[in-house]
Amino acid sequence: MSQQVFDIFLYCWIGIAVILFPVLLKVTAPYGRHSKTNWGPMIDNRLGWFFMEIPALLVFLIFVIRGKGYLDNVIFTASLLWTVHYTHRAIIFPLRIKTKGKKMPVVIMLLAVFFNLFNGFFNGYWFGFLSPDYSMFWTANPRFMAGLLLFVTGFFINQYHDRILIRLRKKTTNGYVIPKGGLFRLVSCPNFLGEIIEWGGFALLTWCLPALSFFLWTFVNLVPRALDHHKWYRKTFENYPPERKAVIPGVI
Repeated sequence: MSQQVFDIFLYCWIGIAVILFPVLLKVTAPYGRHSKTNWGPMIDNRLGWFFMEIPALLVFLIFVIRGKGYLDNVIFTASLLWTVHYTHRAIIFPLRIKTKGKKMPVVIMLLAVFFNLFNGFFNGYWFGFLSPDYSMFWTANPRFMAGLLLFVTGFFINQYHDRILIRLRKKTTNGYVIPKGGLFRLVSCPNFLGEIIEWGGFALLTWCLPALSFFLWTFVNLVPRALDHHKWYRKTFENYPPERKAVIPGVI
């Protein structure tokens, strides 16, 4: 695929995210605490997580390895970060969550598969076949160093607060109480904030449009989700802390 054709598809992909954002602000995705049974066939929650996340890992690695992009130090670093995130998200996370008996609509899983196939392709194909060689000095560039720090920080924030939520499920019959600790004192969904920071850092350290598109899609997906969670918390718990925002401290 030529650079020109790739860019056309990528800009269309970004355009879809922009168009979809106001829609997601009005439509609550029916899985997790918002799960509904009127969206068609259901699948076990943990299996659904595996099937919808594994394409991002496999597709990305296939293109990077086939294109030998990993021979570049920066692309190798980016690929390692991607692999760590999606190995956890597709394999480790579903084994950790305490959601026995919970299900999600198959259509939601398929939509996530669709997204991860395209996102994995855009980033994997770029790093494998189209990305220019990064300068040998790029790893000393402030953008690379700041981006790497942001990614690691975001990953830690995401992991730490996911762990808090998982522990809460062990202590309740329905898995839902007011979460406390860490950044929960500021926002309802610090785990989402961590993931947004992660992919913002990824875009900064790689400084390319496919990674920026992923950051944009992460924002478009997780901010409406966080707002839905925030509304649910406030509706469910009368004593929910009024000072908390949904996902970005002091802002949203």
